[in-house]
Amino acid sequence: MSTAIAARTPDVKTKLPAVGTTIFTVMSALAAEKNAVNLGQGFPDFGCDPKLLQAVTDAMAAGHNQYPPMPGILPLREAIASKIATLYGHSYDAQSEITVTAGATQAIITAILAVVRPGDEVIVLEPCYDSYVPNIDLAGGTVVRVPLTPGTFRPDFGKIAAAITPRTRAIIVNTPHNPSATVWTEAEMRQLEELLAPTDVLVISDEVYEHMVYTGARHESAARFPGLAARSFIVSSFGKTYHVTGWKVGYVAAPAALTAEFRKVHQFNVFTVNTPMQHALASYMADPAPYLELPAFYQRKRDLFAAGLAKTRLKLLPSGGTYFQCVDISDISDLGESDFCQWLTSEIGVAAIPLSAFYGDGFDQRVVRFCFAKKDETLQSAIERLARL
Repeated sequence: MSTAIAARTPDVKTKLPAVGTTIFTVMSALAAEKNAVNLGQGFPDFGCDPKLLQAVTDAMAAGHNQYPPMPGILPLREAIASKIATLYGHSYDAQSEITVTAGATQAIITAILAVVRPGDEVIVLEPCYDSYVPNIDLAGGTVVRVPLTPGTFRPDFGKIAAAITPRTRAIIVNTPHNPSATVWTEAEMRQLEELLAPTDVLVISDEVYEHMVYTGARHESAARFPGLAARSFIVSSFGKTYHVTGWKVGYVAAPAALTAEFRKVHQFNVFTVNTPMQHALASYMADPAPYLELPAFYQRKRDLFAAGLAKTRLKLLPSGGTYFQCVDISDISDLGESDFCQWLTSEIGVAAIPLSAFYGDGFDQRVVRFCFAKKDETLQSAIERLARL
């Protein structure tokens, strides 16, 4: 007679002990519960160009529904290489130096897994996007946190230089910067190039907001600087550029030797990326107007939102790029950032994100972040509610 075997789930030691529910999930849930205007999470509440949707339909109807090549279809990689060469003056070989990815987040973790080994150090500049540190942890690397200058969020090259050791494998740079909306200057990129020149430190350059730079400034891609391009994985996002964040399609441009290592990991964590969307993006990129016109599109929204905030006691910080606006809450409340965002969502009906969520130690400088990638009526609704402050 058989004996029943008790069901038991074995204990598993977590690889990410510091990771819990993200602030974005918490604030979005609270915004839904309180029927608040959600300016927390960074995605548009409006649709993309109908021509892009039609291009996907056409691609599916044409039979582009099976696996594409592992690095991405060649027409899309050629279109990406052409765009980079035109905008930034650096020629990448579409065959060996461009890889289509399942969004920028997959691109970043793949680059880290490809080059970071246990014991390697990776410099992150805080505040930083929330995937960087867990990615480094998963690779067995050691996170070295270097703060951007509080208040201005400009890079402190003295502190970066002091953080570099013989064990430093890479530095992650993000410009235009999420969450602060700061844009690195040409002088700062050249200073980084000079600092890294005598080292073997690699650069993971997160440039997903490359087409959202305002007031006549230009995006200083790592591709513009030969000394940086030679050591960089450059990451960008079609989701951000074309208002289709849910498609999760991005790309990485890197020298052939780095791309070869990147693809070794890429082929085993996603293998490849949605076929009809790749074909649609390849055809849609033939017209550069959608991304060339993006700065003016978002600057108008930024200015609309800023004009409304200027009528409150919130103090606006500069927003030179991205689709984020940071504000200082010091004149509004004595609450810390996280508690203020909870209060703002519950009592005023507008959700924001505390900047402390982007720091490993929860550094609180009384600054919160709004997203203005929203319909005008959404922004106006938020402005009306914030006018109570």
